Amino acid sequence: MPHAVTRFNRTRLGPTPSGFLHLGNILSFAITAALAEKTGAKILLRIDDLDQARVNKIYLQDIFDTLNFLDIPWDEGPRNAKEFEEVYSQLHRMVMYREALQRLTKAGKVFACTCSRRQLSNAEPCACLNRQIPLTTENASWRLITGRSPELAVKNYDGKVIRAALPAEMHDFVVKKKDGFPAYQLTSAIDDLFYDVDFIVRGEDLRPSTLAQRILALALGKNNFGNITFYHHPLLMEATGKKLSKSAGATSVKYLRESGKSAADVYQLIASMMGVEEPVVNWRQLGEIAITRFPGQQSAC
Repeated sequence: MPHAVTRFNRTRLGPTPSGFLHLGNILSFAITAALAEKTGAKILLRIDDLDQARVNKIYLQDIFDTLNFLDIPWDEGPRNAKEFEEVYSQLHRMVMYREALQRLTKAGKVFACTCSRRQLSNAEPCACLNRQIPLTTENASWRLITGRSPELAVKNYDGKVIRAALPAEMHDFVVKKKDGFPAYQLTSAIDDLFYDVDFIVRGEDLRPSTLAQRILALALGKNNFGNITFYHHPLLMEATGKKLSKSAGATSVKYLRESGKSAADVYQLIASMMGVEEPVVNWRQLGEIAITRFPGQQSAC
């Protein structure tokens, strides 16, 4: 199989300290670690902490507690919360994010938006592009002018190049939030380029983000983003059919750990939720099973 011989330089784990890590996060981490082992990629722990309104030191500590409890490996990045805050926090890379926003501004590729969440949730069309609101307006977000996006090429783990257009819900997406902080799509793309990440494993719910970051990189003249290979995996679902969330306390590793569950118990629980009957007691086994079930993830972005 093509991916059996493909070699990569670096992949990453990208948790956010806005809630306790749950079983869905662990499935993604296990797949990442297993694929890194297969492809020789180093694993970077890259924690996204620019959503300052939701970041909590308890959740930050939980990332390290959970990774260590489950013996999930990483080669680069912070080893503890203190080192993260002092060296690796995204706050230390604000200059890079601002430079990217300035580049988009000079190229005329962003516009200010004052739409409220209520307006947008009611599916009211945003007319801010035509209103030409000054970018210096207070409490205004900045949106990337995506226009009629052409099909974007994304390298897939199975060796194929997938072409897909930016989905409608991602048109003119936010690159700078109303609180003045750069938005997730911009910081994620900039960080992956900064750290020379060439292989990204993420849930299939983030396929639209992959395309958004691809078009953003093109707008920034960062054509090397197109060299990154992606593997999108199915999500771990609750019995009700909903995807797991950080608000679902019973599926958090912290809850399970404090309830007396071992690391092997956690991995077995995830495997059971996937319909796996054989024993699964570590990340390597779980990752291998997931990769076997979902080889290459060939469906379109």
